[in-house]
Amino acid sequence: MELLQRAARGFETVDVEVGQRVEALGHLERWLTLPEFATYRPQLHWLIAEEKWAPLLDRFYQVLPFGTGGRRGAVGIGPNRMNLWTLGASVQGHCEYLKESFPSAGDIKVVLAYDVRRFEDQRQSYNPALPNPVLHLSSRQFAAYAARVYAANGIHAWTLPEDSPRYLATPELSFAIRLLGAQGGLNISASHNPADDNGAKFYDERGAQPVPPEDQIMADLVNQAPAIKELPWPDAVRAGRIHFLDAAPHKAYIGLCAKQSLVPSPRFDEFQVVFTPLHGVGALTAMETLLECGFRVRPVTEQMTPDGLFPNARSANPEVPASMDRGERLARELCADLVLATDPDADRLGCMAPDAAGEFRFLTGNQIAALLTHFKLAKLIENGMAPDAPLVLTTLVTTGLIARIARHFRAQVVDNLLVGFKYMADVLWQLEQHGAWQDVQGTPEDFVIACEESHGILLTPKVRDKDAAAAALLLAELALDQKRKGRTVVDYLDDLHRQFGYFRNELRTIVLPGVEGKRNMARLLDRLRGDPPGSIGGLEVTQVDDLWDEDGWMGPFKGETDRAARNFLVFHMGSDARIALRPSGTEPKAKAYLELSSPPCPPGERAAEWHKRCADIDGRLDRLAEEFVALCV
Repeated sequence: MELLQRAARGFETVDVEVGQRVEALGHLERWLTLPEFATYRPQLHWLIAEEKWAPLLDRFYQVLPFGTGGRRGAVGIGPNRMNLWTLGASVQGHCEYLKESFPSAGDIKVVLAYDVRRFEDQRQSYNPALPNPVLHLSSRQFAAYAARVYAANGIHAWTLPEDSPRYLATPELSFAIRLLGAQGGLNISASHNPADDNGAKFYDERGAQPVPPEDQIMADLVNQAPAIKELPWPDAVRAGRIHFLDAAPHKAYIGLCAKQSLVPSPRFDEFQVVFTPLHGVGALTAMETLLECGFRVRPVTEQMTPDGLFPNARSANPEVPASMDRGERLARELCADLVLATDPDADRLGCMAPDAAGEFRFLTGNQIAALLTHFKLAKLIENGMAPDAPLVLTTLVTTGLIARIARHFRAQVVDNLLVGFKYMADVLWQLEQHGAWQDVQGTPEDFVIACEESHGILLTPKVRDKDAAAAALLLAELALDQKRKGRTVVDYLDDLHRQFGYFRNELRTIVLPGVEGKRNMARLLDRLRGDPPGSIGGLEVTQVDDLWDEDGWMGPFKGETDRAARNFLVFHMGSDARIALRPSGTEPKAKAYLELSSPPCPPGERAAEWHKRCADIDGRLDRLAEEFVALCV
């Protein structure tokens, strides 16, 4: 075939391993010849004619990896992109997994959720003059196709009605799975990724994403999945295998979030919250919860419409200060008390709060986590509601301030979990089943809070994924409680630093794009494993934790998914400084999490001296970050 021969010659010009070229040609041949891929061919012919060899090879050198419970990446053409084929293969494998996992179940059922995304080729990767089967493909359409695959395999799919104006947020999906007694779930979302991305994440009967070794079993079944079965939508509905969710689960979810309240409701004119869902689904969860609990919510009108192109947002990620520029502007106009933002699938929460001078300050995920951990523990004790053995969960890359706060309140704390709320959900599951997890004793009723640095908070064990709605309520209540005392959220944070120590945390991203980036990322980790630095930024490296060490505290690997999740190096520089490095599981980049902290403020120290001490920590961490990134590059 002439096209394939041209591609083979073109791939020779791309600096990748020979095996990747061979793999890409094998996949490309199938997409150029098999009938199920016929609609993609006009664009493939164009890519070859235009000699776009590196982008073409990147689309075909692998099947989009099934990691961290699913697939996520750029929508597009080829096995290394999100499209109906990669989704269908994933769902077919999930069907096989469900049948193996629940052999005696009568009717296996799953709950489907989707966000606001639709593919409009903002990166201009394809020829707009040619047919393109992925153009305009929305999360809703992805979910409808998944329902057809489930139905063809005899599995009952619960989803929103076709004409519903609503969406199902990530935490609401977790809640609905548990409420309906489903055996699994599927979430079509790429969270706060760029608009051209999408993804499919699978959930288990606990309402969480599976952890090793279960995720490895699922991944193997996905990779071995037979031909994709599918039923036409009308046939699947007539067969009674597609069911439509009514309003009851949503009302129960909002009610659950409202029950997390810890302070008396505000008067109408006492407190104003500016809120933006950043064009996502958060108005249906976080804003509803705030309104249910009596808060006066002032929406950022131009960002309220669900729109996967995020047209009026500089960023759809509330981890980025620029995402809240319009919210801040409105808050200044209204003299509001708080700005809250949720990401497109409403599992992450962003915040800006005014200081004593009225200047709005962006709060990092670590700061939100510390504030809510202290506030909830303090209020539970104050209200006589604290469990006998309160439990706080966090990850090994989240600020160490969480552990100091938790131990101050004599709470049990787990602070060495891998990144991802599925590991926190697993702790809750183990407590539910066995009353213990490692050296922690108790039940899910002892759970107080789970938090991570990337703006994720969980406040109730009845949900098993991060949840911006309940977190928004608690953060608004913290701000309200402080206002009633003549103080601000920023005052509260400053007090935490004085009492427990000033913690400066920083995330630096090392972008390594494309197929070459994946190889370079592996080389980077291998180099640092083999020859770790003796010092960084003038600080001696006193200990290196390699989570790939099977003789270490994490033990042997539980499969390839476990191995991928544990691709972590942690450099300790005494007890007050650390750097954790890991490659992203879904994006072509590596993340470095840096922390530098001080002891608590000495009694009687003047404010000027304390601020000088904090500024010194800031400067030292900036130098540490610059040197480490240079070392990596």
